Amino acid sequence: MALAENIEGFRDHIGTIDENGKRKWLNPHKPKGKLFNYRKYLSYLYLIVFFGLPFIKVHGEPLFLINILERKFILFGMIFWPQDFFIFGIGLLTFIVFIALFTVIFGRVFCGWACPQTIFMEMLFRRIEYWIDGDAPHQNALKKAPWDANKLFKRVSKYVLFFILSFIIANTFFSYIIGIEELFKIIKEPLSVHIGGFTSIIIFTGVFFFIYSWFREQVCIIVCPYGRMQGVLLDKDSVVVAYDYVRGEDRHKFKKNEVRTGGDCIDCNLCVKVCPTGIDIRNGTQLECINCTACIDACDNIMEGVGLEKGLIRFDSENGIKNKVKLAFTGRMKAYSAVLMLLIGIESFLLISRSDYDATIIRAKGMLYQEQPNEQVSNLFTIKLVNKTRKDLPVEIKVEEFPHAAIEVIGKALSVKKEDMTQGSFFILLNKADIKKRKTELKVGIYSNGKLIKTVKTNFHGPVTI
Repeated sequence: MALAENIEGFRDHIGTIDENGKRKWLNPHKPKGKLFNYRKYLSYLYLIVFFGLPFIKVHGEPLFLINILERKFILFGMIFWPQDFFIFGIGLLTFIVFIALFTVIFGRVFCGWACPQTIFMEMLFRRIEYWIDGDAPHQNALKKAPWDANKLFKRVSKYVLFFILSFIIANTFFSYIIGIEELFKIIKEPLSVHIGGFTSIIIFTGVFFFIYSWFREQVCIIVCPYGRMQGVLLDKDSVVVAYDYVRGEDRHKFKKNEVRTGGDCIDCNLCVKVCPTGIDIRNGTQLECINCTACIDACDNIMEGVGLEKGLIRFDSENGIKNKVKLAFTGRMKAYSAVLMLLIGIESFLLISRSDYDATIIRAKGMLYQEQPNEQVSNLFTIKLVNKTRKDLPVEIKVEEFPHAAIEVIGKALSVKKEDMTQGSFFILLNKADIKKRKTELKVGIYSNGKLIKTVKTNFHGPVTI
């Protein structure tokens, strides 16, 4: 047989579509092996974290919260408001560069080992399916079987469990947006009070149920943009799940006690049968491959059974297989690493220097200066205060470097509630003798409980004293 990379036609279609353009329903065989066990343990850890994080709080606030409606984001206990969005944006950019670097070096292993779509599908929903319907041959037989009490019971049981699990995932996902307390309110309080929240949960449940009961691997093949990134990011030095065609070809069936003259691949097709996206890894690297390593476990089990060396399918690079060379740290990897380190440095600096308070002071629009008694001049200012902390903040305003300046707050004394913002107005009064220019730059200090928490620059307009 010709080398896998020269087989024509396999890139012209995807494994889940037949010659008539109709979807081929995949029922992959139940995987087993060393790598699958590692994936399973990692998935258990992931699921514990996913379902447990909403219940973890720091200073009364959730550890993670992505509240888009209130524009409030909490990451590792740190609260980010819209004013901090640039920090959040750079953090997201850093994560994207990290994913790019990770893909350049290790291919799409994230998809098979850490992606929520894969973990939920393979470690939860697929486990339920194997438990109720059996392995792939039993599932295929059940699909062709006539509708009787047994088939009806299995179908109803499976989809009821799918819906319950989708409902649990939807509630957990929603708790990352609104917080676990608000979620409990939706559950406990009358439906009429939380129509919007309940509707959102039902929509999320329907989406998850649709994905994991019907759409399945099509998310990875059609929807996910990360798979398309491989075509740009991967090169011949990237480590991927790869078939050793040098050792495996020409493939032919195994016969007991024979002296093999061809390649080690016995053409058992088990690597195809266990693939959750329906590809033949022997055709080479493909966008549909999520690097789940099910084919590696399947092939190793077969190789061990027939007495041949394991590793016919393994983690390796194209150059590693073709030229028998080890992974090298290429120039492209160095460039990505340099950019990643730069972004991490910028993000770290922004996080360290981030203030818990923001203040903006501007002169009232359309207002001129006013001359006051006692040889004073006043300007009207508007102040906007943001308190990102978890404590209420009483506020005092002082003009720095002008000891005779006076402040007159309009209305009640300024204060900001925890995790909130407020606005107010106040007059600054300066002695005419202190005004040397038409526009005088002032430094206004924002104090709380006698402690300076913020300094804001603004301009004071007034007559020039000769």
